[in-house]
Amino acid sequence: MQIPDFRHGPARKPHWLKVKVPQGERFNWIRNRAHGLNLHTVCEEARCPNIAECWQGGTATFMLLGQLCTRGCRFCSVATAREPGALDPAEPGNVAQTIRELQLDYVVLTSVNRDDLPDQGASHFAETVRLARQASPELLVEVLIPDFMGVMDCVRTVIASGPVVIAHNLETVQRLQSIVRDPRANYTQSLDVLSYVRREAPAIKTKSSLMLGFGESEGELLEAMRDLRAIGVDFLTLGQYLQPARGKLKVREFIFPERFKALEQAGLEMGFAYVAAGPLVRSSYRAAEFYIARALRTGAATPA
Repeated sequence: MQIPDFRHGPARKPHWLKVKVPQGERFNWIRNRAHGLNLHTVCEEARCPNIAECWQGGTATFMLLGQLCTRGCRFCSVATAREPGALDPAEPGNVAQTIRELQLDYVVLTSVNRDDLPDQGASHFAETVRLARQASPELLVEVLIPDFMGVMDCVRTVIASGPVVIAHNLETVQRLQSIVRDPRANYTQSLDVLSYVRREAPAIKTKSSLMLGFGESEGELLEAMRDLRAIGVDFLTLGQYLQPARGKLKVREFIFPERFKALEQAGLEMGFAYVAAGPLVRSSYRAAEFYIARALRTGAATPA
């Protein structure tokens, strides 16, 4: 379908991207609890604009494997280091304990890249999933995994831990991969990871995300969406890229909400079971997670 060309120049942030300063009793409780146990949330590390809404509603995405990443993607504010140091052996148990205390029924676990470790942190990731499920038997766990440099044994380790959704983000269109992402990541490798999950564990749902505003064309964006759907990806999120810190990539354009709505419809017509598209949508997004949890529990999460 033809997507309306609703765009806004990059000079000033439009009004629809303004959000309230995070606050509230539950927000402060989650933040203090996480910091007290030396846990890290991607909500804070990635400076997510939805942090207040999600934390007040009891949703949080935990970031595993420490807070230093071995990669340096130009869209991301997470700090980087060549050798981030040893993993915290208490982290899996602390995350599981916090999830139980929050009484969550759906949680997202993600991580930094740890290319320096022999298994890139896959076993630590998997142990966190297992302990979280043991602590909360009704819990649905979504994992947002790195590409593990295309080493499928690492992906298999995470699959075996029993998540209901495995997400891996394509991030941007093929032409812009080398500009936006670390050189060790690439378009084909990301598609291969998602395709492997679909082949090896067809009962697990797959999910990916694209950011808009890097200067991608409509044709490139639709091509990326079709490539994801061609390998059987079930769920898709589309959101506006926002420059997280000075020195990171600048926003080339702000996309109007109407264009996101049209892209959402285009994705549904391609056969995705669910598409969340909007300026403030992120790969971990409360509305999408609510839909996915409900669909998985009712068996309605199968694409057309």
